Amino acid sequence: MATVKVDNNNFKADVLDAASPVVVDFWAEWCGPCKMIGPSLEEIATELAGKVKIAKLNIDENPELAAQFGVRSIPTLMIFKGGEVADMKVGALPKTALSHWINGAVA
Repeated sequence: MATVKVDNNNFKADVLDAASPVVVDFWAEWCGPCKMIGPSLEEIATELAGKVKIAKLNIDENPELAAQFGVRSIPTLMIFKGGEVADMKVGALPKTALSHWINGAVA
């Protein structure tokens, strides 16, 4: 399963009301580090299919959600469990670090 796109219209259903943990990548098209971690997140989404959903939220298209969750710099990754933010990372990380962080949070 690849990453899914979330926005104002489906954020509640796909993230807050999700039965399994959801990692949300707050990103923007112009952000170099965001583009660097994109392929790693795609791979992790496939590797952890069924355990966790990985969603991407473009902050330029959804500034209200970015503000609501206090996103000040990107990439910001948040893990949501039961509609709440369970953990957060800011900045680009190598795939091994991302995978370790996500696995630790969803275990």
